[in-house]
This record gives sequence, C-alpha cells and structure tokens, in this order.
Amino acid sequence: MEPLIARDEALAKKAAEIVEAQEYGGRRLAGWAHRLAFVIAIGFSSFQLYTAFFGVLTSTLQRSIHLTFAIALCFLFYPFSRRAARKGVSPLDLLLALAAAASVAYVSLCYEELVRRIGDPTGLDLVMGVLAIVLVLEASRRAVGLPLVIITGFFVLYGLFGPYFPGIFAHRGYSFRRIVDHLYLTSEGIFGIPLWVSSTFVFAFVLFGAIFERSGAGEYLMRLAMSLVGHTRGGPAKVSVVASAFMGTISGSGVANTATIGTLTIPLMKKVGFKPEIAGGIDTAAGGNGQIMPPVMGAAAFVMAEFLGIPYLEVCIAAALPAVIDQLALLGAVHLLATKYGFRGVPREMLPRFWPTLASGLHYLVPIGVLLYALIVARLTPLTAAAMTIGCAVSIFLARALMISAGLLSADPPAGASPSPGRSWRPFREALLRMIDALYNAARSMAAIGVTCACAGMVVGMVSLTGAGLNMTNILVELSFGNVYLAMVLTMIACLILGMGVPTTPNYVIMATIMAPALIAMKPDTPLIAAHLFVFYFGILADGTPPVCLAAYAAAGIAGADPFKTGVEAFKLDMRTFLLPYMFITAPQMLLIGLDPGLAGVLEACWIFITSSIGMYALAAGMQGFLVDDDTWLERVALIAVALCLVKPGLYTDLAGLAGFALVYLRQKRRAAARRAPA
Repeated sequence: MEPLIARDEALAKKAAEIVEAQEYGGRRLAGWAHRLAFVIAIGFSSFQLYTAFFGVLTSTLQRSIHLTFAIALCFLFYPFSRRAARKGVSPLDLLLALAAAASVAYVSLCYEELVRRIGDPTGLDLVMGVLAIVLVLEASRRAVGLPLVIITGFFVLYGLFGPYFPGIFAHRGYSFRRIVDHLYLTSEGIFGIPLWVSSTFVFAFVLFGAIFERSGAGEYLMRLAMSLVGHTRGGPAKVSVVASAFMGTISGSGVANTATIGTLTIPLMKKVGFKPEIAGGIDTAAGGNGQIMPPVMGAAAFVMAEFLGIPYLEVCIAAALPAVIDQLALLGAVHLLATKYGFRGVPREMLPRFWPTLASGLHYLVPIGVLLYALIVARLTPLTAAAMTIGCAVSIFLARALMISAGLLSADPPAGASPSPGRSWRPFREALLRMIDALYNAARSMAAIGVTCACAGMVVGMVSLTGAGLNMTNILVELSFGNVYLAMVLTMIACLILGMGVPTTPNYVIMATIMAPALIAMKPDTPLIAAHLFVFYFGILADGTPPVCLAAYAAAGIAGADPFKTGVEAFKLDMRTFLLPYMFITAPQMLLIGLDPGLAGVLEACWIFITSSIGMYALAAGMQGFLVDDDTWLERVALIAVALCLVKPGLYTDLAGLAGFALVYLRQKRRAAARRAPA
C-alpha cells in the first residue's frame, strides 16, 4: 500500500476507541466477564444465522429470543455511567443482565400459556412485564442516552394519566394492568414490528457488514475512492464523500462511517489546507450521508417496508434517486469549498492507479453483486438475500485464505493480518479468527439496536392504545391552519428536535408513528412512502444538528477540533439536504412514483435526475457563497430560487431554473475574468 494512504496508527486506534464506545459500549471486558460475553455473543450470532438460513421461528419466539441475547449483552457491555466504564462488570450489572434476560425469555418459555391468557395476565406475568419494561428502558439509557427513554417514558405516563391532560390531548386513560399487558404480552409493544425487523433483516445485514469489514474490504473501498477523486480539487474531502457512500451500502452507522473514513481523510484534508473544524464537518456530513444510501439506510428501510406493507425493493427504488442526487450535491459543495479557498488535490503520482486498484479487489465486489442480484433480479426477501450474501462473502474470503495458505495465490493480506509467504496455515487460521471476530462484533453492535427497537416499539404500542396519532393530526392541522407547507415545516422541526440523540432506526419509528400519519391526513394524495421518507431524512439530519451530533464528536476527536464548531460546519453542509424531503411530498416523481411507463418514464427520470442535480449544486453554491466567484447577496438569493425551481419537477420551473443558473454563472464568469485581466 502506498505510504500516502497508510493510516496513522495513533489516529486509527483513537477512531477504533470512538467506534467501540458509540457502537459497542464503552466497557472493555477481561477475564471471566469477557469469556461470558463472548459465549453469549457467539450464541446470539449463531441463532440469527440459523434462522436466516433455515427459517425464522414463530414471530413472538423469534423476537423474544433475539431480545434475550441483546439485553443481556447490553448490560454487560454498556456501563451505568462513564465513570463506571473504567471498571469491570459489577455484581449489580450481572444481576441486571440476568433479570433482564429472564424477564424477556419468560415470553419464550411460557409462550403457549401466555397466548391463552392475553388480556388476563397473572400476577407473575405482571411482575415479569414490569421488570422487562423497566430494564428495557435502563438498557436503552445505557446504550443511547436519555432522549429515547424520556420520549418512551412520556408516552407510558400519557397512557396512565390521559384524563388529566388538557383539551385535545386528553383520552380516557388506561389501567396499569392494561398497559403492562399491552406492552409485554401483545405484538404491539416491546415485541412489535421494530423488534421483528431487528431480529431478522437488520441482524443479517449488520453481520454481513461486519464480515465485509473484517475481510479487508473497507481498506479496498478507501483505496478505490482515493484513486477515483484524490487528485481533484480538495481531493481528500471528496474521498471522504465517495468512501462514505461506498461504505453506506454495507454499514448503517453514521458514527462508524465518520470515524473509520476520517482516520485517513481528515489528516489529508488538513494537509491540503482545510481547517480542522471544516475537515471534521465534511467527514461528519459524509458519514451521515451514508445512512441514506440503499440498501441498508441505517436499518430503517427494513422497518419502513414492514410499516408500509410493501416489498423492501420498492423502498430501495424510491430512495435511490434522492440518495444519489444528495451525494452528488455534497460532492459539489465540497468542490465549491475547495475552489473558493484554492485547495488542491493530492498529486497523482502519490495515489494508487484506478484500474489496478479496482482489479486487485474484485473479489470484494462479488458479494455486493450477489446481494443486488438477489434483491433486484431474483426479487428474494431481504433476509434470504442477506443470507446468500453472507454465505458468498464467507466462502470467498475463506477460499482465498486457503489458496494463500497452500501457496496457490500470492496477494497482500487483509488489513490487520500478517504476511505469510509460501505454504503456511497461518493466513487461513487468521481468516477463521477474523470471521469469529465478525460474529462477535455483529452481536455487540446488535445489542444496542435490539433494545432501542424494543424501546421504540413501546412508543408505537402506546400510540396505538391511546390514539395519540389522531391527536397529533388534529394538533398539526390547528397549528398549521390547514396549510400543507407550514405543516411540513412543523413536522421537520419536530423530527429535528425529537431526533437529537436518538439513533436512526428508533427515531424513524417514532416519527413514522406520530408525524407521518398527520402529514398524510393534511395531504391525502401523498404517497405513503413519501411521508415516511420525509420523516426519515429529517431524522438523519437530526444526527448532525448541533448541539447533539454524535458523529461530529467523533470527527472532532480525530481532527483535534472543537466539537460544536465541527457540528456547525457539518450542519452548513447538510443544509443542502433540507430541500429534498419537501419535494417527496410536493413532487413524488422524485421517488420515481407516477412516472409514465416505458421509455417515456425512463427519459423523465433521467431529466429529473439532471435538473435536480443542477438545482442541488445551485443550492450548495448559494449556501457556500461561491459558484465561479464570490456570490453577491442578490446572487445568493437567485441561486436558492434556482434550486427551488429545478428540484421541483415541471417543465416551466425547470426552464426558469436553468435560465437563472446560466445567468448567474455567466455573470460570475465575466466578473472573475475581468478581475484576472489586469494581472
């Protein structure tokens, strides 16, 4: 590997610690605690692999066994507080892990009896239910912080004290017994749709991502991105965008994308002239953008398909065009930033060459090809497609390691492995250990996802029990005075506020339950998927909105920058994305909905792609204050107006937008040429 793209070991270690704290819990286990957690984690992954390959269990059994593993691991890996992170597993943590696992496993062990007495729980059922509810909340607090717990706790209290709420917020109220029964013994609470998706599709894709990363594919995608755009203006910043888009197809975590990609790109950005806060902001925006890239989309795509009752492929198709447009817009914003300040790229002679780089890792692309074939051509279920992809990835990785061990293949070892010339079993042993490590890391990552999905399921359960969704519709109608655009603005604000500090999937679940139905009620002809993608996009944007922006803290730690300033820079870049979700509601053609069949529809989609991309570039130019030359205030306003015209599909708006963009471009081109002429 070229010296330029070799990672700084200190930064790589720091990034690994950030990812470990955010994704896997801040506690480092050792001794008996590590052995116990390792056995549980491998058991967790083995159970999920078995059900992925041989068929899932009855829904309640699948969900309860999944949550049993997840909540036990959560109490082992996530400490009570940061101060407690330096210590090992305390007896209290061990007791809580055991109690939590027992309260959830009770549903599996007594499944037949519980089915017969739904609606009439015994005293033991209530005790176990209360224990499960309380410990799911505590596990969620440890994993993702207080915001999600506060939201869930509010809805539980809302169910209890409904008659005491004012005006349209009031409802008849429900007894403690009824609420526990609803949240614990039905499929509309803890064991609802979010946990079902977590226990099937999400785990399979997270495991594939872990295997893909441990096979060395991440380094390969980074080299590929560097060979593509590293030499262009502000090259390292564009590498961050492209590499995050690549990684977004296999990883749904914005923090992991930001930290992993940032260890290489942030130091290079600083070398070519970017300030630390700007470098960190670019990496944060790029890492968050990875979550909107199909097929994973922060795991929310699977939940969305279940909520809407449509094939998962339809979600991916609808989300594909906006995702690509947004990625190009971020590339455009970075290019404008580099041009404005005169930042150069990396000399070509210091970069890997594209074609040799592409050829050196074609085996990494085979599993992705299998995944796309299974989803798009064969139209298999996501779980079946993920199982096929996992089997393909493991087979290729181990077969390649075996050929290297036998001396039949000479190649660089995967990242982190030791070179072994000639015949030696060492490469194959290392490959096996890396696969086991992938099973372990996938289970650790799923611990937080599982408990937060259970927590989000409680919100869904309380909304369905109390009718809070209808109340929210009435509130939105009153506050917006019946105006759809004002309703969208209010929904956006709610998503940004409630999404701060809440991970992508539970955030989407809450917003889809409360706000999406209200939007659809305001504009009944809105396609369901358009309203759901609207709240999904703004939920992701909440992750990068100061003051709570976890990915910015990760990037700031790598860049040696102020976290808040880094978050502000990321927010400036994210502003270009704020326009897209509005188009989902007002112009669903953006989601490839309602297009003419045949060639006419293809041409219309291409035209939408071209004009929307230009519009997003114009918006980036207006936000950055630079197109060819520094914008005047009038040109800024004009560029934002151009963006509004071009992003909304329509012949007249497109023509007006293109004319406006050409006018501003030529005006600035002439001004820049006049300034250079005397020199």
